[in-house]
Amino acid sequence: MTTRDTNATDGAPILELVNLKKYFQQEGLASAFLRRKRPPVRAVDGVSFRVTAGQNFGLVGESGSGKTTIGKTILRLEQPTDGSVLFEGADVHRLRGGALKEFRRATHVVFQDPNSSLSPRMRVRDIVGEPLSVQGVRGAALRERVAEVLQLVGLSPDAARRYPHEFSGGQRQRIAVARAVAADPKLIVLDEPVSALDVSIRAQILNLLRDLQDRLNLTYLMIAHDLAVVYQACDTIGVMYLGKLAEQAPSEALYREPLHPYTRILLSAIPRPDPTQRHERLPLTGEIPSPSAPPPGCRFHPRCPIAVERCAVDEPEWREVEPDHWVACHLV
Repeated sequence: MTTRDTNATDGAPILELVNLKKYFQQEGLASAFLRRKRPPVRAVDGVSFRVTAGQNFGLVGESGSGKTTIGKTILRLEQPTDGSVLFEGADVHRLRGGALKEFRRATHVVFQDPNSSLSPRMRVRDIVGEPLSVQGVRGAALRERVAEVLQLVGLSPDAARRYPHEFSGGQRQRIAVARAVAADPKLIVLDEPVSALDVSIRAQILNLLRDLQDRLNLTYLMIAHDLAVVYQACDTIGVMYLGKLAEQAPSEALYREPLHPYTRILLSAIPRPDPTQRHERLPLTGEIPSPSAPPPGCRFHPRCPIAVERCAVDEPEWREVEPDHWVACHLV
């Protein structure tokens, strides 16, 4: 699976995040003496980006960087603390009635682990057909569409009468993909779609996703911690750290010339296929700080190997240093 030579900023965006924030209030007893609540967890703290229809946008970063929270907020599984999520120009969290029903049909999600995302008590025909049933599809039309979608993802129509436990991990993820595309959506959020699979199966699923995108004109938002997978699959990549974007660029530009120190460290961890190629792995020391008490200034500065005094005081500006290449770093 290879990236396409496309510019993700051409055309109107199908999805746009505008200064999105999502804070979680921590549970626990307030101090009896100070009478104040514990500080909130700033899972997402002012993130903005656009995704053009027909493109793949990848969000990559360590666990705890806020990637999955962004996906949940886009799908209305979480309410934003501030900012907006726009789908085809409409604020997702203000939709009601028919507009909300259409948004539900136009968006779907594929989760990381098909073992937990597919009900063991439901046959495949019911799992794949459920989004269609919600939209009012019944009888022969429902059965025909389920069979069609199963063939589309490389499974036999006979799989419809079986249960998830009768399939391998890769086949179960194909069932999850079939469910996601059954109602003819426009946007699919892929939350670590291959991380639970064997290495030999990952390329098959990524190739399947690309093939479906070309056939069905889909748009993907892919969430992953593995920059190698996102580089393969996505046209544009946003690198997240502790609730904020550190860098965003077309995948080829990001791979060829990473600007943020955090991006360079992530890229250095990718194995190179040529053993004779010189490759220096950059260390990432320490643990990611708590999102309830992020460091002042640049959030990456306590772990940054090239940080200067200013990094601990001033928050870097999110700026476009080259066409479509954005970064938040004082040293660029």
